[in-house]
Amino acid sequence: MRGFGLVMAGLVVSSSVWAAGMPFTPPELDYTKAEKGTYVVEPNHAMVVWKIWHMGFSHYTGRFDKVSGTLSFDPAHPEASKVSVAIDAASADTTSAKLNEELASGQFFDAAKYPTISFASTKVELGPKTADGKASGKVYGNLTLHGVTKPVVLDVVFNGSGANPMSKADMLGFSASTTIKRSDYGVDYGVPLVGDEVQLNFEIEMTRAG
Repeated sequence: MRGFGLVMAGLVVSSSVWAAGMPFTPPELDYTKAEKGTYVVEPNHAMVVWKIWHMGFSHYTGRFDKVSGTLSFDPAHPEASKVSVAIDAASADTTSAKLNEELASGQFFDAAKYPTISFASTKVELGPKTADGKASGKVYGNLTLHGVTKPVVLDVVFNGSGANPMSKADMLGFSASTTIKRSDYGVDYGVPLVGDEVQLNFEIEMTRAG
């Protein structure tokens, strides 16, 4: 499975760090204490997971393995943040190699013609803290998929900021989710046998680039 080896390698390295007794400081949940700057997606620790209703039997789950993006972040004015994310449409990954090929084909994403799925923010709204004390908010923006652009809203949770214990780089972490109708983007093959609504979940780590 593409990307799986990299993820496991990262986990092994992290485990060895803990085993060596390297001190670990949990991320800072107060976003006002984060470092100002431009952040980029850390590709080995970023994933977009999707879920779709499959013939009434299960919420079939897959992911996109190749994600990139940037964030302009000022902790004094988080509502002025600008974020863009790009997903490689051909990196859709499931437990089935045949299905991976079908998803990249003209039946679904048509990755040869539309290689990138992208999101660009237009507005950020701060929200209440979550039950575990994390900041939350909504990020409004435009999602481009299969050559069609539609407005979407991401429900975002700020997981924290801090220095990477190994690289010492400044980092931010986010979780985000939204639900779209794939038919709105012209990806309607198999509806309604395969669901129209798709839940997207983003797990993103970002490193300060400047």
